[in-house]
Amino acid sequence: MDLRSRLQALIAARVIVGTLLLGSAFLVQLSRPGAFPFDPFFVLIAIVYALSLVYRATLHLIDRHTWLVDLQLCTDALLVAGFIGLTGGIVSYFSSLFVMPIIAASMIRFRRGAVQVATLSALLYMALAVSQYLRAFPYWLGEFDLPTGRFAQYTIGINVCGFIAVALLSGSLANRLRSADARLAHTSLQLDDLRALNEYVIDGLLSGLVTTDTNARILTFNRAAAGITGMSPEQAVGQDARLILQLPEVTRGQLGPLVETGSLRADFEFRSASGRLLDLGLMATMLTFPNGRSGYLFTFQDVTELRRLERNARLQQRLVAVGEMAAGIAHEIRNPLASMSGSIQVLRQELSLSEEQGQLMDIVLRESERLNDTIRSFLAYARPQKFVVAPLDLAKVVRDTVMLIRNSAEARDTHTVDVEAPPEAVWLDADENQIRQVVWNIASNGLRAMSSGGRLVLSVGREVVDGHEEVVLGVSDTGRGIPADEIDGIFQPFKSSFDRGTGLGLAIVHRIVTDYGGEIQVASTVGVGTTMRVRFPVRAMPMTLEPAVAPMPAEVSL
Repeated sequence: MDLRSRLQALIAARVIVGTLLLGSAFLVQLSRPGAFPFDPFFVLIAIVYALSLVYRATLHLIDRHTWLVDLQLCTDALLVAGFIGLTGGIVSYFSSLFVMPIIAASMIRFRRGAVQVATLSALLYMALAVSQYLRAFPYWLGEFDLPTGRFAQYTIGINVCGFIAVALLSGSLANRLRSADARLAHTSLQLDDLRALNEYVIDGLLSGLVTTDTNARILTFNRAAAGITGMSPEQAVGQDARLILQLPEVTRGQLGPLVETGSLRADFEFRSASGRLLDLGLMATMLTFPNGRSGYLFTFQDVTELRRLERNARLQQRLVAVGEMAAGIAHEIRNPLASMSGSIQVLRQELSLSEEQGQLMDIVLRESERLNDTIRSFLAYARPQKFVVAPLDLAKVVRDTVMLIRNSAEARDTHTVDVEAPPEAVWLDADENQIRQVVWNIASNGLRAMSSGGRLVLSVGREVVDGHEEVVLGVSDTGRGIPADEIDGIFQPFKSSFDRGTGLGLAIVHRIVTDYGGEIQVASTVGVGTTMRVRFPVRAMPMTLEPAVAPMPAEVSL
């Protein structure tokens, strides 16, 4: 409590105590009219009220003029002295009232102020006694039977010692109270800082953190937990953590034995409040509170992106293994195949063959050429290409590809191929041949997926993700779709769902997009269709710059 607040309390107490004491004198005056030649008690109470009003009016000056505080305390001692003088002086039963301004001084000015007021009170009390014995103010003090001089000295000594003792004791207690208040304020500040730091650290965690009681009722729910689950702390606190976190039944059954095992690790799928499906990695441990009760501590993270990166890493490992076989395939198959094809062509020209034998020769040559194309595509996929990076208009590339697809042998009257692209250019820094290959392979696969007809839509646009601008190529079909458990494998080489497909088209697309630091997003529903979105950074530096091998044909299917 500051000085002004303490003075306000003292003013109120002064009015209350003065009213009670002087009001009692008023009752005496009513019961014994004419006891005094005039009514000094009413004068004193009027002075008390008047001074209280003055004190209240000058309260705003206390901070700049602290001597006003000492003046108030000294005035209190003078008023008490006047009251004691009116009630008998040395024979008054109210001499102990001097203790009140002394205690008030100790509360306002602590030990120094208490000693000062006690000294003033002792001097005033002695002055009253001396004036009574000298008859200096007989009219004011009234006529009372005075005790002997020795008894008067004893009374004065006892009261003065009492004043000083009360001053020292109350001042000491006030000083200790002030020190205790200061320590308490400092400790409270430290606790507030510690609590704020604790909340800051907990809310600053990237992992969701949830504490519960023994019944798994949520006690705390940090900011990361709210961000992952899509539920605010106000909504989550008090709820069952097993339901909020959507723990599998197997994991729920393992919470009980945590006392023995110490911790529990689980990975499971979680659907957030927004409907997004996430992969969560959760750790649960026992938690003991200071009061002896126990509960659970859950920490969890959104590992969806991590799982995706792990899948990509496994795919890259398989692709690296495939690349290591490329050189051996080139030497062991391609060269002998070229020799065989050339030899058969010579024999067909020089030998006299029947019609059936000629057809067989044609079949061998045609299949040899198809096998050679497959090997050439495989080498194009497995070995890095030479990039010629330059600005290109992706919208124009898509329009050109749509024109080729509409006039291809696979397009039928039941197929509709549309373009959704802005009229202005959509620039992308990349190798034009590779980007055309990406667009053609994805679009041709979408067309083949609609064997009974359907609508193929190619779209181009720009998006800003995390402050970085990206070019997005979208290809949507209304074909047969891809089962959810097969989506992760569509970019693996030699995995084709079409007749006469090499299974390298999307594998080549994946390698090219990955080299440019891009990403392929696939969404498919069986019987409804498939949508692929290829995201390229506007300015991407390819990761491989090596000599090219034999060029790959434009049309390569999955």
